[in-house]
Amino acid sequence: MRELVHVQGGQCGNQIGAKFWEVIADEHGIDPTGTYHGDSDLQLERINVYFNEATGGRYVPRAVLMDLEPGTMDSVRAGPFGQLFRPDNFVFGQTGAGNNWAKGHYTEGAELIDSVLDVVRKEAEGCDCLQGFQLCHSLGGGTGAGMGTLLISKVREEYPDRIMETFSVIPSPKVSDTVVEPYNAVLSFHQLVENSDESFLLDNEALYDICFRTLKLTTPTYGDLNHLVSAAMSGVTCCLRFPGQLNCDLRKIAVNLVPFPRLHFFMTGFAPLTSRGSQQYRALTVPELTQQMFDAKNMMCAADPRHGRY
Repeated sequence: MRELVHVQGGQCGNQIGAKFWEVIADEHGIDPTGTYHGDSDLQLERINVYFNEATGGRYVPRAVLMDLEPGTMDSVRAGPFGQLFRPDNFVFGQTGAGNNWAKGHYTEGAELIDSVLDVVRKEAEGCDCLQGFQLCHSLGGGTGAGMGTLLISKVREEYPDRIMETFSVIPSPKVSDTVVEPYNAVLSFHQLVENSDESFLLDNEALYDICFRTLKLTTPTYGDLNHLVSAAMSGVTCCLRFPGQLNCDLRKIAVNLVPFPRLHFFMTGFAPLTSRGSQQYRALTVPELTQQMFDAKNMMCAADPRHGRY
């Protein structure tokens, strides 16, 4: 089996990651206690890509959760699927990075990184044939950006021949949480260009737009945004988790998508997206879905692909 090790860092990464695990556990017929209640053999055929099987037929996500403050981790642990994760895989500090990239990359993060790497190593050694790593993080904060990129470079050193994929939430032009987002993002991109093999970019502005325009939600919450992101992540990883011919591992996805090694930043399109009321009036034909896929309104990144510049 070609296994993946999933790492999520910082507040954004942990919240998106927790939602991602909810979605894929559901797709594979696994309940919040880790027990399988599915109805199809396909759900179990490649379940080892993301889950380890523990004693008593329990399935445990191959996930490492890291943060520099305990807050978000506690809410993940108290969430619906919190009991699914292995307690040893929660690695957190107490200080927080305060949206400061240098704190995540050089000071606080550097102190915690060894214990994160131990957990990653433990998970990687439990794999039969590890195909790579995936990291969920944001590029605007301190932990996800600073410590996330530090982790990528350390993992790169130790596993140079394994694929590194990231789901990175980038700061958007109009929607901003902190003043220092652009600095953190520039410093992170410099690392991602060198050390990641494929980066799926998401941004909040585009997600808000999708919620407003397409899904017709009047007051989208971060929960709605995370739900969109998890649907997109589930779609991107679908070909790794279920049997099929196309893009069946990370390297093949890279072969099909990356023209030059340093140009590995992808924007995700998602279809079908319709508002709740108008679902029954649409026919989901192939041309319709393809049209939606490439439509700027369905891109999870606030850049218009028709302009050819980003």
